[in-house]
Formats: sequence, structure tokens, C-alpha cells
Amino acid sequence: MKCPYCGAEDTKVIDSRPAEGTIRRRRQCEKCDKRFTTYERVEITPLVVIKKGEVREEFDRSKIERGILRACHKRPVSVDQITKLVDEIENELTAGGEKEISSKVIGELVMRKLAGLDDVAYVRFASVYREFKDVETFLQEIEKLVKKQ
Repeated sequence: MKCPYCGAEDTKVIDSRPAEGTIRRRRQCEKCDKRFTTYERVEITPLVVIKKGEVREEFDRSKIERGILRACHKRPVSVDQITKLVDEIENELTAGGEKEISSKVIGELVMRKLAGLDDVAYVRFASVYREFKDVETFLQEIEKLVKKQ
């Protein structure tokens, strides 16, 4: 951070505290010893999901959570495990640095994470996500699971 008084680039933070959605930092210049205050805020770029048909919409964490809750219905999976799973998925999506992401990428990520959590929940989610048309498709997916184990 440059000093507003002398332009020196060496400043140190003396005090830091939250202030109405920002962080207030008291700084001191190493060269001229003058003090000044800066305010910092986290800039979050919203993630945009590209759906089928190239329709774009803002990422909605609750949609993933609802889908996973439905897949885990009457399974021995706690709400804390589901919340942790959704956190992991959201963190992985935002850590990639992309501003736009395909719904297909999100669906595959959810399936990969569910496969590690509960096999039945994985098959339930996959059946809806991949739009299984018949029992044969179910059997193929279950065979893939058995081979992995």
C-alpha cells in the first residue's frame, strides 16, 4: 500500500478491525511515520451457470442442496454431512476462478462427491441428472459402482 503523504511503498498495519461489511486498517508509513486509514472489502464475482440451451442464470447453492437432500432421503446421511458436501462443491467451483460454469460440470461434481458419501444417494441423483430411461441404465450405473469398489 502506497503512503498517501510521501508515496513510499513500505507501510505496516498497526490495527485492523471489521467495520460494516469492510475491514478498517490503520497503517503507518515506514519512511515518513505518518498514519492513515484504509478500508478493504471482499469483492465477490457472482458465478454464472450455463444451463442446457445456453441459458445463463446466477449460481444458486440451494438448488444443489435440495437435489442432494432429495437423493439422501431416508438414508443414513446427516444434515451436517450434506452441508459439508455442498460447501465442498461450492468451494471447488469458486476456487476454479471461472466466472461461468456449465451445469454439466456442476452435476458431474455433485455425483462424484455423492459417490463418496452414499451409493444409494449417488444412484438416485444420477438417475435424475442423467435422465435414466429404463432399468438397464440403472443396472449399468450400479455395475460401474460395484467395479469401483
